Amino acid sequence: MIAGIIFDKDGTLFDFNATWGAWTRAMLRAEAGDDPILCARLAAALGYDMEKARFHPGSIVIASTVEDVADAIIAVLPGDLDKPALIGRMNAGSAQVAQVEAVPLRAYTAGLRQSGLTLGLVTNDAEAPALRHLDKAGIRADFAFVAGYDSGFGAKPAPGQLTAFCRATALPPEACIMVGDSTHDLHAGRAAGMMTIGVLTGPAPREELAPQADIVFDTIAEIPAWLRREKLISA
Repeated sequence: MIAGIIFDKDGTLFDFNATWGAWTRAMLRAEAGDDPILCARLAAALGYDMEKARFHPGSIVIASTVEDVADAIIAVLPGDLDKPALIGRMNAGSAQVAQVEAVPLRAYTAGLRQSGLTLGLVTNDAEAPALRHLDKAGIRADFAFVAGYDSGFGAKPAPGQLTAFCRATALPPEACIMVGDSTHDLHAGRAAGMMTIGVLTGPAPREELAPQADIVFDTIAEIPAWLRREKLISA
């Protein structure tokens, strides 16, 4: 039986391109000083389509930490860019982004909790913006555990955040599922000894996720019915 579900944030609870597409274009233009050549180079480095405001499936932004993304930006921009200041701007800006929910989240997470499931969130975003995003969605109280890359447990694809969830909730990994939109999420789940579910609300295609997932769904909306159908929960 399944007792805990751990979700990734961007691309899983929230639609990745719908949430981050336009914001990223504005952020890159600001960092490049509206220089079109620098903007194009930054977009190429991040795997981002400036015209369509969408990320390519192989974009490093999909599963990397903000520090990794900052390194990629610094490698393109001229001069001696202050990395902590850049990360500060990115975190402050991202915390204000209007998140586009993959499904209506208040009813969704409340339904999972009513089924007796303990919920966690693990993200390669920083913890503070992640908590603000959950607050804005009105679902923070539904999560027993939240960790970002800077919470002291490491970052995905390593399993540290997931094993920390198990320690915090006293749930064994075999009673938990990791849900995410990237292979980093699925690798972390497998390494932690958990069942894994892939979702297609991020840029990664089904064929990329399927080899690492027990099952792949279009969105998280399909998970509750599947859990009941497979008799993995009692409710």
